[in-house]
Amino acid sequence: MKLVIQIPCLDEREHLPATFADLPRRIEGIDTIEVLVVDDGSTDGTAEVARSLGVHHIVRFPRRRGLAAAHMAGIDAALRLGADIVVNTDADNQYPGHQIPRLVAPILEGRADLVVGDRRPDQLAHFSPVKRLLQRWGSKVVRRASGTRVADSTSGFRAMSRKAAYHLFVHNRFTYTLETIIQAGEAGLVVENVLIETNPNTRPSRLFRSVGEYLRRSIPVILRAYNLYWPVQTFGLVALLLGVFGAALGLRFLYFYLLDPDYSGHVQSLLVGVGAVVLAFLVGLLALVGDLLATNRRLTEEVLARVRRLDATVAGHLRPCDERGVEGVETTAAAPWTAAEHGDTARSP
Repeated sequence: MKLVIQIPCLDEREHLPATFADLPRRIEGIDTIEVLVVDDGSTDGTAEVARSLGVHHIVRFPRRRGLAAAHMAGIDAALRLGADIVVNTDADNQYPGHQIPRLVAPILEGRADLVVGDRRPDQLAHFSPVKRLLQRWGSKVVRRASGTRVADSTSGFRAMSRKAAYHLFVHNRFTYTLETIIQAGEAGLVVENVLIETNPNTRPSRLFRSVGEYLRRSIPVILRAYNLYWPVQTFGLVALLLGVFGAALGLRFLYFYLLDPDYSGHVQSLLVGVGAVVLAFLVGLLALVGDLLATNRRLTEEVLARVRRLDATVAGHLRPCDERGVEGVETTAAAPWTAAEHGDTARSP
């Protein structure tokens, strides 16, 4: 059983050493542990620091592409490196490394495909009241959209099985946290929460600068997920409201026309009603087209999952006899952490 711990980084040379040192060297049930750093176009020498620390693998972007792209590049690389479980953690050491065994336990026991660390945002001291409210609201919306019981939808401390990694794709450039949970629910993956503690905050978030910016960028992600996976429900509701509105105005015109056929003062109701009915018909057609596109999307994602599986299988067969390793991944000389070399089992707090 192989575990790959991926760490997306953007200018993290100051925090990466503490994060790396805190990672467990052995976990019961895991044979091999390797660390993968995804350098999202850092300009402070993060990749060089990673090499000096003894990180096993590095994926480096020549320029910044965003957290979502870094996360997905890490998953692709981890699969091709033969990972059975992938853990994602932040480079700022927000999530204590000694809690990784608790995070992977539900997967090792076969109870879950995706495990999300629950930070209990309502109790985080560095979260403002507004941010706590938004976190609670956002998690509720994601639970409704995904059909899961995820408690902390924006937590980046996650573990996923190989099966889950095959099926998760991110199509926005902002964050992977919301969309992947919705996809997991749509794919029928089992999502479980694990209560975790967090280290003191070391720096402000680099993902967004204010609550307003977070809302501006995260709300479209959720709306897009609704449109992509449930177009009939989304556009169908709009079409129904327009149709009811148009029919009501048409009935209003008909009522007054029957009372006094010679009076033409309610023609405006008829015109607006007809316009609303026409719009309802057009939106209904959009719902049908969207449903066809959603079906095609599901088929495409299934094909991509199979391609990932084949790509990982081919990379696994070639790696032993190919000194170049996995394409796009720099493998250092650092030896993997194995159970035989680290006799002390990592313990959960």
